[in-house]
Amino acid sequence: MRLQPSLFLLGLFLVKVTTIHTALGNNSWEEQTWSELLKNIPFPCRPEEISSNPPSESVHTLRISDIKVVGAIGNLETTPEAGMVLKEQKWTERNQTQTYVQVVAVLSDFIKRFSPSVLPLSCPPVEETLPRDRNDDLRAQARKLVQCMKENKQLDFHNDWKIINVFFKAQSQCPPCPSRQQEGHMTRSMQELTGFLDYLHQEVPKAFVNLVDTSEFGNSSPSHQGDGPRDLNEVCECSEEPSRLATAVHRWYYQNSWEKLLTSGRYDTQDNFTVIYQTLFEDMDLFLFLGNQAPSHLLNKSSVALALSLWNGMMVPTRRKEEFFQAKQRIPVKCPTRKHPYLFTYKNRDYSSISPKIDQKKPFQVKEGTGTEFGCPDMNPSNMVPTSVHNLKPADIKVIGALGDSLTAGNGAGSKAGEVFDVLTQYRGLSWSIGGDNNISVTTTLPNILREFNPSLTGFSTKTGNQDSAAAFLNQAVAGAKAEDLPKQARRLVNLMKNDTRINFQKDWKIITLFIGGNDLCDSCKDPAHFSPQNFSGNIEKALDILHEEVPRAFVNLVTVLTISSLRELYQEEKVDCPRLILSFLCPCVLEPEDNSTELATLIELNKQYQEKTHELIDSGRYDTRDDFTVVLQPFLERVPMPKTSEGLPDSSFFAPDCFHFHSKAHARAAKALWNNMLEPVGAKNNEVHFEIMVDLICPSQNQPYLRTYKNSNYTYPTVAATTSSPSLGYGSQIWCEDRAPSTSIPSSVHALKPADIQVVAAVGDSLTAGNGIGSKPDDLPDVVTQYRGLSYSAGGDASLESVTTLPNILRKFNKNLTGFALGVGDADDANAFLNQAVPGAKAEGLKKQVQTLVQKMKTDQRIDFLRDWKVVTLLIGTSDLCDYCTDSNLYSVTKFSSHLQDALDFLHREVPRALVNIVDFMNPIILRQVILGNQHKCPILQAIAVCNCILMIRESSSEMARMKEVIKSYHRSIRELVESGRYDTREDFTVVLQPFFENTKLAFQPNGRPDDSFFAPDCLHPNQKFHSQLSRALWNNMLQPVGKKMNFLDLTADTPLLCPTQEEPFIRTYRNSNYTYPANPAIENWGSDFLCSEQGSSSSTPTSVHQLRPADIKVIAALGDSLTTAVGAGAKNITGLSMAWRGLSWSIGGDGVLETHTTLPNILKKFNRHLHGFSTGTQKETIGLNVATRGAMAQDMPSQARELVDKMKKSSEINLKEDWKLITIFVGSNDLCRYCENPEAHSVKNYVQSLQQALDIFYKELPRTFINIVEIMELDGLRQIQGEECKVTTQSICPCFGHSLDNSPELQEMKNINRHFQSGSSVFTYNRQYMDREDFAVVVQPFFQSTVVPLDDKGKPDLSFFSVDCFHFSERGHAEMAISLWNNMLEPVGRKQTYNNFTYSRTKVKCPTSDNPYFYTLKNSGLLPQETNKSSWILYWAVPVAAVGSFVIGMVLVLVWRSWKCPRKEEPPISLVATVF
Repeated sequence: MRLQPSLFLLGLFLVKVTTIHTALGNNSWEEQTWSELLKNIPFPCRPEEISSNPPSESVHTLRISDIKVVGAIGNLETTPEAGMVLKEQKWTERNQTQTYVQVVAVLSDFIKRFSPSVLPLSCPPVEETLPRDRNDDLRAQARKLVQCMKENKQLDFHNDWKIINVFFKAQSQCPPCPSRQQEGHMTRSMQELTGFLDYLHQEVPKAFVNLVDTSEFGNSSPSHQGDGPRDLNEVCECSEEPSRLATAVHRWYYQNSWEKLLTSGRYDTQDNFTVIYQTLFEDMDLFLFLGNQAPSHLLNKSSVALALSLWNGMMVPTRRKEEFFQAKQRIPVKCPTRKHPYLFTYKNRDYSSISPKIDQKKPFQVKEGTGTEFGCPDMNPSNMVPTSVHNLKPADIKVIGALGDSLTAGNGAGSKAGEVFDVLTQYRGLSWSIGGDNNISVTTTLPNILREFNPSLTGFSTKTGNQDSAAAFLNQAVAGAKAEDLPKQARRLVNLMKNDTRINFQKDWKIITLFIGGNDLCDSCKDPAHFSPQNFSGNIEKALDILHEEVPRAFVNLVTVLTISSLRELYQEEKVDCPRLILSFLCPCVLEPEDNSTELATLIELNKQYQEKTHELIDSGRYDTRDDFTVVLQPFLERVPMPKTSEGLPDSSFFAPDCFHFHSKAHARAAKALWNNMLEPVGAKNNEVHFEIMVDLICPSQNQPYLRTYKNSNYTYPTVAATTSSPSLGYGSQIWCEDRAPSTSIPSSVHALKPADIQVVAAVGDSLTAGNGIGSKPDDLPDVVTQYRGLSYSAGGDASLESVTTLPNILRKFNKNLTGFALGVGDADDANAFLNQAVPGAKAEGLKKQVQTLVQKMKTDQRIDFLRDWKVVTLLIGTSDLCDYCTDSNLYSVTKFSSHLQDALDFLHREVPRALVNIVDFMNPIILRQVILGNQHKCPILQAIAVCNCILMIRESSSEMARMKEVIKSYHRSIRELVESGRYDTREDFTVVLQPFFENTKLAFQPNGRPDDSFFAPDCLHPNQKFHSQLSRALWNNMLQPVGKKMNFLDLTADTPLLCPTQEEPFIRTYRNSNYTYPANPAIENWGSDFLCSEQGSSSSTPTSVHQLRPADIKVIAALGDSLTTAVGAGAKNITGLSMAWRGLSWSIGGDGVLETHTTLPNILKKFNRHLHGFSTGTQKETIGLNVATRGAMAQDMPSQARELVDKMKKSSEINLKEDWKLITIFVGSNDLCRYCENPEAHSVKNYVQSLQQALDIFYKELPRTFINIVEIMELDGLRQIQGEECKVTTQSICPCFGHSLDNSPELQEMKNINRHFQSGSSVFTYNRQYMDREDFAVVVQPFFQSTVVPLDDKGKPDLSFFSVDCFHFSERGHAEMAISLWNNMLEPVGRKQTYNNFTYSRTKVKCPTSDNPYFYTLKNSGLLPQETNKSSWILYWAVPVAAVGSFVIGMVLVLVWRSWKCPRKEEPPISLVATVF
């Protein structure tokens, strides 16, 4: 019986405080005493400071010292994992139970310090059975609790004070879904718990009850990670996935509902009983409470931390629990004091309701003060539609749009006070920059202002709804969006404008407002690299680039991110009523840091850098290249303070009920500020708006009637200040390529790779690639240790191509979504280094470690689809090895260098799909010698010698110098030989290309004849940015030059333009698309295949239809047939090996090794499902699996093989006959054909078909969920061509009916006809309606052998490598080809299957299922099966196989004719049985 989700019993715990013994293995506390465990915990409370009084009579004056009993009761809701047995589930229950036992035990120990007589009482737990009903379970526990306390003689039930902890999980409790916003919702579980609490209230006197919500505790487990509670939308049956905001509101709502209930006085009708809601938050750590004083030896620290949390909960005033427990910093252990000695209840502390009472019947009204009276002297449009954005009047605007997050979407803008749930509503019609509800006298928004100038304005949003609603129109802001989401929004906005008939896309002037950044800052501490200023501005740049490239006549407002730290004032002010749980959940990185902390300083600096990077982007002039387009920065929010009331408190009236989003009042002020900014000149715009101060809308002046731009403001963009971390101006480039489009579909071949197809860029190497000294000032030698990775020629991504020339910046001109490049400075471990994993000083020996790290990063980074994305990896190494060559010529030998390089490339080749690897030939270090020795007055000689002694310390014409030059040549040669070996061209999706531009470097010289050191860093060894710019241009140009014709020199003085792909040659050049022939062919090591499929998943649930069967759904594989399926001779090296069946290598059923070394159908399927069962391995009978094929078998043997296979499956404990999907391959007929002439009736086509049908009938009757391949018999005539001394057996002896027939004889012609009729007979089964009545059964004929011819070698003779030593059975290579052909046939539609086998070697011939066509093809999913089975439709359907049926009938007739022909038979000497049959 399958376990259903249920409540399990936590049990009744009235916990002993002496010892606890559990037996849960290594995780148990064993028998440690609590006094020993806890004595080292620095418990700060001093009981002696609290005066002792007689026990209180009121729960609201209850002291810790009054407590006599501590206990716990409750339950946890768990969902057993699929397949979890009851024993494992009970262990989980015990393990979780142990945690709660320990929590209560620790809490008891704390209380014992105040009340030594606290009762060490223990009650037996309720019987551990899975309850039928949650209410029954709670009532059972409650009755047991009351009974136990009443019966205990040490306890005065009526007079002793008790603390009862009720543990429960609210994780599955549902608020109203976002689509049904209703207050006062009481969940079923809350009703159940209140019934349980009602019972305790009625039965138990003198009780302080902690209702402990443990939902958050445990959410940090992997299965519960994420923004929301587990399965919220599923449990709540919401139609939409809960957003982060919805999740926050849900959490607040549940806590709020409980506190509303408890503060209502429901459980305070008696003075001796109360219930307090407590929450245990996730990630509780003992360090939070005790800091460095937390004992390291203490086991189960989380239990102690949770107990301390619960202790603090009783000490903290109820309305302050929320903010107190959300802190992530050090949490002090709270103590009772003389002033407040009591446990806090809802009565003994001034407590106001969570939410003010709202008159629910009052109709919704927009708050007063959101409308404006507005009029200007000149509100007319231009006399003629302007052609320049710099002459654009407000009345010229026809279209308005907006991008951004929830502040633009209008979340909560129209919500009434206290209606927190309504914050989920997006009041887009009230949005400051794009809302169009009402008119300006009622609602102040930018569109309503513009409509005073042009009433026909369009594009604004109205009413409520998300971005997909019709009323949203061109408000494409998405709640919760971050900067990375802007490009998608921009694309959607452009498409909407292009396709809307109300908009003349080419002629209408448009205003688009973009505002983003709050959510980035709120999450910035979670992943600083991801939310870096460079990424923030880079994502904005991508969105603006889309608008710039595609939208004519547009004025874009870019509103800088606000100063978000001011939100802390609202969060921290106790006098302002805000749902702080929601605030801290939405914006933890802003609200959780302590004042004056490093974390807060980091946030404020990041906020400032966001603003600065935004300014730099616009000040670059990037968007002022056209006269009809501009982007203007509107900075009014940059220094916006928190609005204040007249009392000096944060004014929450500007905010929605969640105290996070703007209310309509704030939207109105933002709209005014934006409008005024738009009319203020660039360079003199107001960047500090005070929302509480009413301002008037300004009017365009007579002198300046236009929206202000840099041009009509006479503004000159500032020059970027030169700093050590800023790119130097003048090192940028322009690229004028017309075709920058990617391939129409993602290419599968690296030889058809366009620049725009590249998604990922990476690099490995030494300090040159790491960027040492690139940006160092000429006189700043110490700065050479700085790694300017963002400026590195092959992997840097700082700024843009216009100012920094690097390979990534060039590639970003083709693909704005490129990733992997480095930014800024830092070492390889820094997040900003990303995929630039070069290490300063690295030698070839360390290269493999670099690529291993690189691959791991690519596999695990969410920005990279490792299997699908095309990658360019650039490798440069060798100079450091040569600089140390003379110190150990063996260690740095050419052989070692080449071996290390090969190891690194082998790893990339093995691990990385879809990659082009650039090997850049290293710079000849003799060049460095010339620079340093030619500038001894400027270069640090001693430092240079320490770095490269072997080059700098030898004499110019010495034998040592001659030797070094030879070694350098050998290094170069070894790189070329490794690449040209073809070792890395065995896959279609991977290649290594040598880029030789660095092989010969031409230095620049000064007028005095000295080498020009201005290309080098202060150490005269490392190239600076000037040099790197030339390297980048040379590398790019090399990549576009054909192999064999690449430029192998670099002229530093040349003004090198960047090349463009051409229409004729659009691809990055490789050996193949350059028609380049390597000197030697690569040696083939095995007949394995490379697996390049990315769609590897199984169906979301086990399919019930064979027509929806994916490869990963196959659980069992089997095969029927003759010696070709038993793989006779497949691995034979001589005639002796022909006696062995190499079943593990069999094409259709063998499972030896892995796909990369042995290509078989099971090895392909194992890539999709590693738990595949049934394949054969090895050569022994014990490992044949479900391969029931036998040597010499004929069609008449198939029914018996089918029966044997069914029996095996039924007896197997590893096969679920009913549930598992099975794949069975049948291939037989060669022996029937080869013996046909001996007995035409026995081996007739009719008998062949009938035998196959009998086998299929057995399967159809007895096997559910089965897909059957019938492989058509090959044309045997071709085997007559195979002959020679290498062949140990003749065709005549193995297949007499073909072998004895003379060429062009009537007998041979008739055998060919019979061969074809055998093929036609088997093809009938695909169209046989008999096997179509079941949805879980299909028979498909795979015809790849139908027209197969014997493969030939380069001399035109039969290629014997495909055959075993008898030249008849297939070798492992032949089996591999059959496996590939069978697999590919299975993925081809019926009627369009390949009918021949392509005998060409390639490791990448294995096809892949696609997202569009993920299933194995059957007649039905090939579109050939009629939907209605009426007579007429079946007539059309049967027209498809009519030719096959006709051939089958003709074959029947031929049996009668054959008697008169009889194949001639010659006497042959006896031959071994192993060579006579298939």
